[in-house]
Amino acid sequence: MNPHKFILAVVSMSLTTAAIAVMAENNPNDQTQALNHSYILLFGLFLATAVTVYIVKQRPRTVYLIDYACFRAPSTYRVPYATFVEHVRQVSYFSERSIRFMTRLLERSGLGEETSLPRLATYIQGYKYATLEEARKEVELVIFSAIDDLFAKASIDPSTIDIVVVNCSGFSPAPSMPDMIVNRYKMRSDIRSFHLSGMGCSAGLISVDLAKNLLQAMPQGARALVVSTETLTPNFYAGNERAMLLPYCLFRMGASAVLLSTSPAKARFRLKGIVRTLTAADDKSYKCIHQEEDDKGNTGANLTTDIVDVAANTLKTNITTLAPLILPVSEKLMFARSFISRKLFKRTKLYVPNLTTGFDHICVHAGGRAVIDGIQRSLRLSDEHVEPSRMTLHRFGNTSSSSLWYELAYIEAKRHMHKGDRVWMTGFGSGFKCNSAVWECIVSAHDEDGPWAGCIHRYPCIP
Repeated sequence: MNPHKFILAVVSMSLTTAAIAVMAENNPNDQTQALNHSYILLFGLFLATAVTVYIVKQRPRTVYLIDYACFRAPSTYRVPYATFVEHVRQVSYFSERSIRFMTRLLERSGLGEETSLPRLATYIQGYKYATLEEARKEVELVIFSAIDDLFAKASIDPSTIDIVVVNCSGFSPAPSMPDMIVNRYKMRSDIRSFHLSGMGCSAGLISVDLAKNLLQAMPQGARALVVSTETLTPNFYAGNERAMLLPYCLFRMGASAVLLSTSPAKARFRLKGIVRTLTAADDKSYKCIHQEEDDKGNTGANLTTDIVDVAANTLKTNITTLAPLILPVSEKLMFARSFISRKLFKRTKLYVPNLTTGFDHICVHAGGRAVIDGIQRSLRLSDEHVEPSRMTLHRFGNTSSSSLWYELAYIEAKRHMHKGDRVWMTGFGSGFKCNSAVWECIVSAHDEDGPWAGCIHRYPCIP
């Protein structure tokens, strides 16, 4: 409660207490005085009630997830391992050293045989076709498909949407992506629209946070459409710097569409909280993922060797803020006892809280096998905890900010989600950012597999 609300609460309680005290001192034989004191009591109670109602109405509204959908590419966009390797061998600007590097990287990447890339990824000189028009076609394919599925699932009329938030880091056309959505679905002219760019793979949860804040400032029952994607067409790297070839090998087509509202009607999840951490003030963090040109003038994303340490430290800071919000009392007490003992006796080892006691499911950004391995080790997670992340990476590749929703869909497709279960989502991105969101399941999915339809029976597999 903020200071203003606290003061109002104290005043209302004080008035009520004073009125009751005056009434208690009343002389029953003095009817006039009793009547006056009754008026004072009634006035005090009325004022206290009014202030209490005001305080309650000023509390932030709960935000709910009504439903979500993920893009699933047609089979014609599928790029198996052999196809990818054969393609890079035919491309004239890749050196033999780069070809060997990408071949080894893909072998160890954890990606399967069904990930998808835009059509130009199969052209020998694809960079010549990386035009604005081709980029727009990719955007329309991925985001419109996801939104169509979402509106069909939720039975939503597009004209009832009040907010549109889109995040795409590497492509920011004019008119913007929210404008493309408004035009396609003929939404209202008073809609609030936003496009977040340059925020990396963690932007999906930043978009949810923005939508949450906007919904809480709007009338009860307002709706927000949040779309997360990464457009690959204009961002293919045509050089030979190893640090810039990593995204070229790991990123794949993907998108998610999420419907949020402050109305619990037909809601499937309740948003319990979002914690955002940004360490851009530190130069090493700021430069560990950096879009730049190589010595030949080719633009790409440079991933430095500092990224592992930076990610670990940023995750630690994020968890430090998140843990007190979600851990059970027993874990908090054990940590407090350990902390006090360490201060008093110095040699006592600090107890590391078991984060899994605060969650039933964990969705870790499927950025790559090394990312998932590192988080599993540092947080002491079981193979079951990171299964959704590994299987999403295998089936869909690194789909950037939308990967967390493919993972949630995996959990539901395996029928592991139940009412009351809590889900922790955590994503990483340039800057460096680590963002987390906690959801509580209200109604689990029982009738479809979403993007995993037709293949969920093959998972889990050994990537």
